[in-house]
Amino acid sequence: MKFDLHCHTSHGSLDGKVSIENYIQLLQRHGFDGMLITDHNSYNGYRAYKKLHESTHKYDDFIVLKGVEYDTLDAGHFLVIMPDRIKLPILEIRGMPLSLLMRIVHVFGGILGPAHPYGAKFLSAMHSKKLKRHPELIYDFDFIETDNTCNPHQGNILARDLAKRYHKPAIAGSDAHKVKYIGTAYTDIDYTIKGNNDFINAVRLKKIAGCRCRDEVYSEPKVVTKILPVSLAWKVYNYGLGFLKAYSRKVNLKNLKELWEKFKHEALPENKADLYRNGHPHHASK
Repeated sequence: MKFDLHCHTSHGSLDGKVSIENYIQLLQRHGFDGMLITDHNSYNGYRAYKKLHESTHKYDDFIVLKGVEYDTLDAGHFLVIMPDRIKLPILEIRGMPLSLLMRIVHVFGGILGPAHPYGAKFLSAMHSKKLKRHPELIYDFDFIETDNTCNPHQGNILARDLAKRYHKPAIAGSDAHKVKYIGTAYTDIDYTIKGNNDFINAVRLKKIAGCRCRDEVYSEPKVVTKILPVSLAWKVYNYGLGFLKAYSRKVNLKNLKELWEKFKHEALPENKADLYRNGHPHHASK
């Protein structure tokens, strides 16, 4: 099955320019079977899809998966996919440190991996001090986005090497925010995907048959890369927003125990969640 595993919509990403319905139509024209919505710290794009689907019953032959591109405090952007019935409001509140994000995602049976790990320095895991100081955290990534249309070609090469070195499944996504990038990256999955649980199982069973993006499509430099002090500005912005949302995160973190009791039977798989609850995250992915 052919999927785009990094998609931004106008409903959930401030910089997204394409509605979910338009996105689906364009991907279908390119021969895709499905997509993963990965709006920034928001599930609003997926909510818009559910509303569209429930009201029109259109696109039954196209699979839309629910994900999020999460802004960590200390390691850039991460793609997160949770089991079908797991709902964690904390994943829509940016600013958790990577270690805490990984623990929460894995306890509840989800998977995660770095988006564009060698992309813009202030957005990407492998340029962060966190990963430079603690490369052992890479063992707990469930996959690595190796092919991203909106990433420099050299960054994709480095990401592919990283996935090979750590024996991680490689995925591709267009990271499209505009129409012209839609359909420029694909992941071929040798597994029947009907929902998030199927995709999580496919990644864990290493059923990713291949992936690629058209590197040459993205030739113009992003506006942010032209600004000299952008790295510092981004840090101020990221930490600032993280600080403003600190109270909301605290409240939601307190609610996690209650959510675990509600969703523990939905978490996949139980043995991996047990390892994380017992405080041994580095054994959970082996």
